[in-house]
Amino acid sequence: MPYLSTRDRRQPPERVAFEAVLCDGLAHDGGLYLPVEWPQLSAADLKALRGKSYAEIATRVTAPFLDGIIAPREWERMVAAAYAAFDDPEIAPLKSLGDGFWLMELFHGPTLAFKDYALQLVGKLFEYVLEQRRARVTIIGATSGDTGSAAIAGCSGAALVDIFMLYPKGRISEAQRRQMTTVAAPNVHAIAIDGTFDDCQDLVKAMFADAPFRRDLNLSAVNSINWARIMAQTVYYVAAAVALGAPERSIGFAVPTGNFGNVFACHAARRMGVPISEIVIGTNRNDILTRFFETGRMTMGTVEASLSPSMDIQVASNFERFYYELKRGDAAAVADGVAEFRKTGTLPISPAEWQTARQAFAAARLDDAGTLAEIKATYEASAIVLDPHSAIAVAAAKAKRRDPNLAMVALATAHPAKFPEAVTRATGRQPEVPARLAQIMRLAERAPSLPNELRAVEDYVRRHARAAQKVAAS
Repeated sequence: MPYLSTRDRRQPPERVAFEAVLCDGLAHDGGLYLPVEWPQLSAADLKALRGKSYAEIATRVTAPFLDGIIAPREWERMVAAAYAAFDDPEIAPLKSLGDGFWLMELFHGPTLAFKDYALQLVGKLFEYVLEQRRARVTIIGATSGDTGSAAIAGCSGAALVDIFMLYPKGRISEAQRRQMTTVAAPNVHAIAIDGTFDDCQDLVKAMFADAPFRRDLNLSAVNSINWARIMAQTVYYVAAAVALGAPERSIGFAVPTGNFGNVFACHAARRMGVPISEIVIGTNRNDILTRFFETGRMTMGTVEASLSPSMDIQVASNFERFYYELKRGDAAAVADGVAEFRKTGTLPISPAEWQTARQAFAAARLDDAGTLAEIKATYEASAIVLDPHSAIAVAAAKAKRRDPNLAMVALATAHPAKFPEAVTRATGRQPEVPARLAQIMRLAERAPSLPNELRAVEDYVRRHARAAQKVAAS
């Protein structure tokens, strides 16, 4: 299963092995990796997954992407270990909301957010590949809330990994921040940046574009720009579809998003043969994606703070993977289009491409008042407590389901206890706090703060990364 970059102008494009895709994260030309072909799950394959555990489904769904680098039995063991500490035996349980709507709970991992479902597995992959290569990497990431804590949980204490996560100062919840800043492992560094998530993401991309810095520190990424993240996230879409009747029955999903990574994972599952007939995107007031699907114009605006901070994004990096499809695999057009987006703030998309996109996805926005109203309505109707991001998914599912007979699954992407202020405002009750979250609220924080300046961030990483120290010593 070779991979290619969305911006590789060469003909034919270079084919890249999975190990390089995992360890590089971002292609050297700045593009994102995609498989050359999509592995297929036939109707018989989907039927064979019925009654299987989540780990068994994950083993089967992800194995074709690995390029044969891990023996089947070893991969089965690694996947089982990745999900062993989750606090629900179903891993991603489905709860009925009535009228054909379902909620898939993706907050049963170590950091109580959906990012655990990929990053617990990606952490195991890094350990295995780096041991085989006898190499060390420096992971650089940006987080709008949950990616950072999940990545840190997956890599904390790893002997061959140093991890640096940039987060926007004052723009994530206290629980999200503490899940990063209270980790005492010496290879973990959470850094507050004076700016927005988009600023953090731009700093990460700039570090990858700095060739000497990238080489000296052997940079890698765990944001959803890393294909391994997308690969692992396809699993819960397959698991939910099978549980609700696939392949005989088609399924819909409503996904709250800012960076388009979780949405693209759903699309990837559809490309693999899962009968997903509707994908609804839910956004908050930072609605660049909803505006695109409504108007055909993808124009970035100003990032505004909201009750759903993990979605406070105006540059949806993973949209580039779908943009590559819209451009029919024309990597030169993708590279030129992304460059124009950075220059003008508007991504060039033709009317025909917009119509193709509208056939693939629907989108809805929800402001803070609507988010609180949905949390309250769902709680009063079902006693289910939603966090603000999950509330946006539920509201988007209700607003945009085209087929009233379709089983529509909304993704619950974070535990409500991570956002207690919003939940209490909506329901009048404090959400129950899991023990693992209560513990970190009492621990000391380690949280350096840096300006939104590339040199300042690079200097900090060089001083603290073991890979850089090894280069200096040599």
